[in-house]
Order: sequence, then C-alpha cells, then structure tokens
Amino acid sequence: MRSLPHGTGRWRRIVYGGRVKIALMDSGIGLLAATAAVRRLRPDADLILSLDPDGMPWGPRTPKDLTGRALGVAEAAAAHRPDALIVGCNTATVHALPALRARLEPDVPVIGTVPAIKPAAAGGGPVAIWATPATTGSPYQRGLIEDFAGDTEVTEVPCPGLADAVEHADETAITEAVAAAAALTPDDVTTVVLGCTHYELVAERIRAAVQRPGAPRLVLHGSAGAVAAQALRRIGARPDPGAPATGTLTVLLSGREGTLPAPALAYDEGRLLRAVTPAG
Repeated sequence: MRSLPHGTGRWRRIVYGGRVKIALMDSGIGLLAATAAVRRLRPDADLILSLDPDGMPWGPRTPKDLTGRALGVAEAAAAHRPDALIVGCNTATVHALPALRARLEPDVPVIGTVPAIKPAAAGGGPVAIWATPATTGSPYQRGLIEDFAGDTEVTEVPCPGLADAVEHADETAITEAVAAAAALTPDDVTTVVLGCTHYELVAERIRAAVQRPGAPRLVLHGSAGAVAAQALRRIGARPDPGAPATGTLTVLLSGREGTLPAPALAYDEGRLLRAVTPAG
C-alpha cells in the first residue's frame, strides 16, 4: 500500500494487490447491511465492526453526546489500522461526520451514510421516505429533499420503534411498526427510501406491507451498496466478487473485542458473516 497526492490536497490511499481492510461503525446492528455489501464486493476483505452496546441507542442522545460516543467507537476501529471507515448509521452521519473526518482523515477515509433520495427521485413517481421520528421532518432530511427530489412528490413517513425492534430482532414489534408506517404511506407511492440502516435488514417485509395489489413492483432504495462501493473507490480498490473468501472478521463492542450480537443472526446479512473467519 502506498499514498499518492490527490487533487483536493488530501492524500488518497491506493491499495495494490494487498489485503483490503474495511471498518464499519454504528451503535448497533444497523451496520450489517453495509457490512454484507462489502463482503459481497470483496470476499477477501478483512472486516472490523465497531459497535457501541454500552451507549446505544444513539438516536435520543444530544448531538454533542452522540458525537463523543461515535468518536470513541471510530477510534477503537482505527486502532486496527483499516484502509477506510464506513459510518453505518444515518443519525451518526448527520451529527458526527465532520468530527470523525477531522479526527481520522486523511489517514483513514471516512464514508458517511446518506438516505438514497437522489436515485429514488430520479426514478420518477411518488416517493416515501421511511425514517426515524427524529429524522423525519428534520432540517437535514428536508434539505436533501429540496436539493435532490426536484418536482417529485415526496412523503416523509415516521417509523416509531422500528429501528429498536430490528435491533432486538423482535418479530412482533417489527410487524407492528412496519404495519403502522405502511398505513401512513400513500397508496400511489412507487418508491420507498429506507432512511435508516436498520430498515434494510427487513426490506422485503417493508415491500410486502406497502405493495398494493395490481401495482408495479415497489422499488426500495437503501444505502448499503452505494457506501460499500464508495469505500472501495476511496482507497482505490476494485470490486472483486469472485475473490477467495479469505477475509477475516473482528467485532468490537464499545472498544472490547467480542462476537456478533445474537440478534444479528436473525437476518441474512448477519448469517452471511457467521461463516467469516474471526481475526486471529
């Protein structure tokens, strides 16, 4: 690995043939979707998952408190010398991304997670944005709609309790929260933006709840694939889905080495990681 000057004045990390190491951070298992996307693009990549069970959930925290927790989780991951760090959380991206980049870049590129409003609006048709109550109607989300949605009709749909239900793999609570949000989603919506990374873990359940009989197949837009691809671009690594599955997995729980939380294994994305060799 070597560094070359980048046109912005920062240093871009270029990976030549050697192992790729990607870190991902979140308070809980919302990072699983992006982790699985990285795994599919680069089965040979070493993965570092940095979670914060001692401080979760981050959503109700003040921006200052959340930023402090996020910095601690990021620094725990950075100690393992990753090539890039993905912030697998919309809320942490909103409040902590500038502080994370100030602390870690240019040594470790930091990639945030932004709701996929732009590609959703580009598809035309009415769009619904499912997000946490704190994000719904926020200046941040309204700014994204104003910047990227153009004349597309957009409905913001709050999803109370859904992220927490997914975090704990609570089937009853997931069903109830999805049904409540679906009831707030207009019948003519053709596209749903999954504005919280946890929601991507139950994407097909959301599709089934919103899909109207006789209507075209509902389009869902998450962020996992885009942020995984962006992380590879930032370090100059190409996707190689056919690479040998030799990558390792390190799990950090509020800075301590541990294992995937049990609820992670309730989802396909978590089960995909179960077969990854723990880092020695």
